[in-house]
Parts: sequence; structure tokens; C-alpha cells
Amino acid sequence: MADKFVERPLTGLRVIDMTRILAGPFCTMNLGDMGAEIIKIEQLGKGDDTRAWGPPFAGSEAAYFLGINRNKKSITLNLKDPRGLKILKTLIQGADVLIENFKVGTLEKWGLTRNWMEEKASQVIHTQITGYGEKGPKAGMPGYDFLLQAESGLMAITGEENGSSMKLGVAIVDVCTGMYAAMSILGALNARARTGKGQKTSITLYDTALSVLVNVASNYLISGERAGRYGNGHPNIVPYRDFRCGEGEIALAIGNDTQFANLARLVGHPEWSDDERYQTNPNRVCNRLEVDTMVSEALSSRSAGEWIALFEDEGIPCSVVNSVGDALESEQARANNMIEEICHPTAGLIRMLGIPYRFSGTPAGISTPPPELGADNEAVLFKLAGVSADELDILKKDGVI
Repeated sequence: MADKFVERPLTGLRVIDMTRILAGPFCTMNLGDMGAEIIKIEQLGKGDDTRAWGPPFAGSEAAYFLGINRNKKSITLNLKDPRGLKILKTLIQGADVLIENFKVGTLEKWGLTRNWMEEKASQVIHTQITGYGEKGPKAGMPGYDFLLQAESGLMAITGEENGSSMKLGVAIVDVCTGMYAAMSILGALNARARTGKGQKTSITLYDTALSVLVNVASNYLISGERAGRYGNGHPNIVPYRDFRCGEGEIALAIGNDTQFANLARLVGHPEWSDDERYQTNPNRVCNRLEVDTMVSEALSSRSAGEWIALFEDEGIPCSVVNSVGDALESEQARANNMIEEICHPTAGLIRMLGIPYRFSGTPAGISTPPPELGADNEAVLFKLAGVSADELDILKKDGVI
């Protein structure tokens, strides 16, 4: 576990995290990894829904929750009680960032309007994550990753060509929404450094889902042609997919004509690169089935391991098709410190994903394990909300914290 007192990129930044499930917590975990103080506000007795999303569990904590909530403090607040709402407002006034994913209009019902923010907490960046935003026919509706994958067209382009539409194996819309949220917060903080003022940033799952279509969306917008499904293939590059070998499976990513010529030579068919139908990538895309079939037949003569050894020596982009376990236990994952161990107060020693970005001067790191529900009530409320020991006892007794 990293030293708690290392200077990190966002050291000194305080974030009030009123999000749950995945997009928001993933955003704030990344901010916490970069050193921000994350105060996670949870519902009394229940907390973030993902605390119960298992099995698997480590002790009483779900692996799902543990995977996206490190480097945070947890407090519980009853926001239906005026005293709980008063504490929340005090915490916001002393923060740099407020992030929430409530239904549109919820904060306004609590009096946390834009005017209140500008008058009482003008320095705060208020980041709002919603399903669809505040305009259009679906304004105010909740958003769910699976439904957004369906609605955005992501499912329509995922799966076998003649098979059913298929969602991605992870909640990619939620994950990318969390990334966009973190990006917007960093942008707003940079603007605040110039203007001295906070602002509101808004991210919707709907917009994220459309944005991650990237080149597929551009293909449609330029050509007007319906986007297709190519299994593990690529709409614009051939050959670029997985292939079964004599033993095992290999993924190839042939990105240019030189690589294709080298591939043809290595599999014993140099004549492919002399054939006009296959010489250039546009021609290979037009003859996708023929190219994929030829490559598949050629690769059947050796094992995936043999081909990978040969191709890597010649600079051919390739990879074994790993299971999740194989990938996480790989030598490369260890070399990149992508698996970390940390001691949790009830679950004991747990393993979790490492941090995928590096800073040469102010490293990101894991300082604290995912918190138990309400574990930081006393420390946070005493230090940041001015709540005395006697008041804490009353608030506990009255079900406010």
C-alpha cells in the first residue's frame, strides 16, 4: 500500500461525493487515487447499493463495491432531517467539488439551487451525472448502462454478424461516463484557477453512449450507411480480429499494408500481397470474407503460441486471447503494478486493480481501503462540520447520522 502522506496530483482537493452505483463512484475513485479527499455520503443503514451486489464478497463487503470505492471516507446522513441537510450544506461550503447523480431536480428540492451555490459556495464545481439531461423527450428519466447500450446502437454493432445484438462484457457506458465526469471536473478546476469561480458541469449517460461510438458514428455520418456487426472484426481494417489456430486462439491487428505483406510472407503466402484484391486495406475491407478465410486456414497449421512468437519477432501486432484471470495474473500486469494488495478492516488482505496512469513527480496511489459504511462520521463531522461530541451522540440517537 502506498504511503498515506505522499504528495499527489490532487492533494488538497476536497470532493463531496453523493453518487452511487458505478459512473460517479468510478469518477471519484480516480480523483481519490490522484490524492483528492473524497467524502462519500451514504444512506443510513444501507449505503451505496453496490455494497450488497454479490457474491462474491470479502467479509461483508461485495467485490463490486470494493473495486470502485478505495481512497474515500464514508459518512451517513439522513437528508430528510433538517439537521442532516444543514450538515450537508456546511460540507459543501467547505469543498472544492460536489458530484451527484440524483434525479434531475432533487438538489433543488433541498434548497441546493444554482443560486444557492453561487451565493454560498461559489468556489465549488458542481458535477451532475444524469441519464438524459434536462432537455428533450427523455429529460429527467433515469439512465441504466444496459439500456443505454441498447438505445445508443452499441449493442447493434456488438456480436456476431448473423447473431443477436450483444452488450459489452463491462458497463462501458457507466465507466466512460465516470471518465468524462473526472475530465470535466479537472477542466472546471483549471478554469477556476483563472476565474476564481466554480461552475456546473453536466454529463449524461446518453451523450456518453453516443460519443463512444467514435469512428462507427463517423462512418455513418459521412456515408449515411447503416453500421454493421462484424463479430470481433473491425469495420475499417482487415484482417483485424481473432482467429483459431491449430491450438489456441490469436488476435491479429493488421493496421497497414506493410504489416499485411509481412503477415502473408510469414504464413507462407507472399503472393497475397501481390494480389490487387488484397494489396491495400480498402481492397481487403471490400474482400473481408476472403481475407479472413485465407488467414484462418493458414493459421490452422500451428499453435497460437508458435504464431505469436514468430509474429512478435517480425513486428506483427498480435496477442493471445486471454481469460480475465489469465490477464490479471500475467507477468505484464505484475510489471505494471496493475494488481495491488491492501488491508481492509473487516475483509482482511484484499487484491484490487492498480492505477492505470503514472505521474513522475506526484504519483497517484492507494492510501486507504474502501470504507465501511459510516466509518468516518465522527472524524469528518467533528473536523469539517463543526459538530461537537455531544451533538454527535444526539444525531446518532435521532437517526440523523
